[in-house]
Amino acid sequence: MSKTLIRGAKVLGGEPRDVLIDGGTIARVGDGIDADGATVVEAEGHVLLPGLVDLHTHLREPGREDSETVLTGTRAAATGGFTAVHAMANTFPVADTAGVVEQVWRLGREHGYCDVQPVGAVTVGLEGKKLAELGAMHDSAAGVMVFSDDGKCVDDAVIMRRALEYVKAFGGVVAQHAQEPRLTEGAQMNEGVVSAELGLGGWPAVAEESIIARDVLLAAHVGSRVHICHLSTAGSVELVRWAKSKGWDVTAEVTPHHLLLTDELVRSYDPVYKVNPPLRTEADVMALREALADGTIDCVATDHAPHPHEDKDCEWAAAAMGMVGLETALSVVQHTMVDSGLLDWAGVADRMSLRPAEIGRLSGHGRPVSEGEPANLTLVDPAYRGAVDPAGFASRSRNTPYAGRELPGRVTHTWLRGRATLVDGKLA
Repeated sequence: MSKTLIRGAKVLGGEPRDVLIDGGTIARVGDGIDADGATVVEAEGHVLLPGLVDLHTHLREPGREDSETVLTGTRAAATGGFTAVHAMANTFPVADTAGVVEQVWRLGREHGYCDVQPVGAVTVGLEGKKLAELGAMHDSAAGVMVFSDDGKCVDDAVIMRRALEYVKAFGGVVAQHAQEPRLTEGAQMNEGVVSAELGLGGWPAVAEESIIARDVLLAAHVGSRVHICHLSTAGSVELVRWAKSKGWDVTAEVTPHHLLLTDELVRSYDPVYKVNPPLRTEADVMALREALADGTIDCVATDHAPHPHEDKDCEWAAAAMGMVGLETALSVVQHTMVDSGLLDWAGVADRMSLRPAEIGRLSGHGRPVSEGEPANLTLVDPAYRGAVDPAGFASRSRNTPYAGRELPGRVTHTWLRGRATLVDGKLA
């Protein structure tokens, strides 16, 4: 593998440095590095980060290749600066056996745009009735460490307790989609002033918060790890903050769209804004930003949820929930957290690379930009400003809430173990 010299990049937003990649590792970090025969990337004004890691991606394969595949999803990931993604289990068939998780894992290895770490289902068929083959999925070639019925809540307390006990044996984590189903029957959007005015069924904050309260208590009782998916309310923040103050092994993620968008957008009745959990209030958005800044929320996860146009180009009630996010995530985080002064670039590296890699027990990712470390890297031009154009997405789907919106920052290069997957904003 040839050498690459990244010249003059601001490592984690700090002073400009030269970074030499040799093979799959970072060979040198310093000033005035000269490397004969190396491909030189002039990076003045750019920020160099460790490759981003997403704990929450829907790649749809197997079964819904009309909306996304492992190939198109990982190409979207590389475009967004990600070197590893965790693929959620709600595929067809469900990723509840060693065979299915190994299929997804192998597809990721074959395509090579980023590492794909499958997430195993907690229950058979995501039906919430019987534990899936947690041990077999962990012992498989995929080495599954994260288990989730995402899209559905593990609402049975006994099943949730048993799952936490089971994964404790090998240090795994249960990632909970916190949604009490009886409180959200027929829900179409956040329950509040806007839902009342529009006459749409409300998804109350307590439906999320009640499950989080139960599960942090269960995790403490068992002495196991629980991770809260796509946390979306100010009350949820307080529950996670309280659990952490007790020393319990609780982590949480927030999506880029919950850091920026509010339920006021639903007044347009545009189904692109229909998502689960729903867009919340401005007060919730501000609480989420503050919690991400102070570390109460551990990481940003995209919940990249691609859908074909017919599932979104319809009336609100019939539309599927979800939005794509891999290719815009870093720009939204720059806009909401960096440009606002809530986080610096080192903080972004922590919340979008280090912590998600730690939660997923993903070795080789989330590492420092230092000599001898794996060359999983992302180069960002923070001065860039441009309107989001879904027509240029690498994802197979176009259901973004940011079409036409100007966002800052642009990933120019991504390297996976020293091999460029994105060069000058174009897939390698």
